Amino acid sequence: MAGNNMTSTEYIQHHLQNMTYGLHPENGWSMAHSAAEAKAMGFWAIHVDTMLWSIGLGVLFLYLFRLVAKRASTGVPTGLQNFVEMMVEFVDSSVRETFHGKSRLIAPLSLTIFCWIFLMNIMDLVPVDFLPMLAQKIGAWFGADPAHVYFKVVPTTDVNATLGMSLSVFALIIFYSIRAKGLSGFVAELTLHPFSTSNIFAQILLIPVNLLLELVTLLAKPISLALRLFGNLYAGELIFILIAMVGLWQLPLHFPWAVFHILIITLQAFIFMMLTIVYLSMATEEQH
Repeated sequence: MAGNNMTSTEYIQHHLQNMTYGLHPENGWSMAHSAAEAKAMGFWAIHVDTMLWSIGLGVLFLYLFRLVAKRASTGVPTGLQNFVEMMVEFVDSSVRETFHGKSRLIAPLSLTIFCWIFLMNIMDLVPVDFLPMLAQKIGAWFGADPAHVYFKVVPTTDVNATLGMSLSVFALIIFYSIRAKGLSGFVAELTLHPFSTSNIFAQILLIPVNLLLELVTLLAKPISLALRLFGNLYAGELIFILIAMVGLWQLPLHFPWAVFHILIITLQAFIFMMLTIVYLSMATEEQH
């Protein structure tokens, strides 16, 4: 792809464009052939590549862990079993140290979040031209114009994916808050904190201020989760694209950045998991 008759700007834009399917005002239900067509499809358009890779990697995670669980033995463990046991112990200790409530969901949820995000992030290490060029060749077999075949392989560089995950965490925050404190307690937490007074009339006047501050704090949690993960992986992908543009010199540049990026993708999966545990722990705690 880097060798095609593309300018640097076109090359970057092509790599950053998702494969989009939706209802176009003129073409009906179809694949978008440009960023303009994808934009015209509106909010309900689907990023097919994001869905494909996120679901596929989620299934891979479930398959590998189920495989290990079925074959686990008390004898000498395999390398994969050792890795899975290490991951489970690591996540379990993180949950025990951070989550102060009682729930069977938090540990498996945290394990799923860490492993799933890590698998999605690690796709950033695949050479940037390899899978998009393969997708173009497959598209050409079906009569598509290769120049209009878009294929992003890192789901976490799509803000729709990261926001979707963070909104799921947000729904759990609301659920655990109401379950732990009751609906009245949840409403009181939003309206009677952080400013409170024994004077009933002053407290009524403080309700709008408290509600505004608490809503900002509450809504900042899913937004920060989504944008932190998206921003770091999007920047990493962009650097790989820029390295790929330099042609024969890309290997000396690609290797050290890939090694450093392994730390980034692992750290971002860990941060998303830990913040989820912290937010859910805070949801179950009473404010005083």
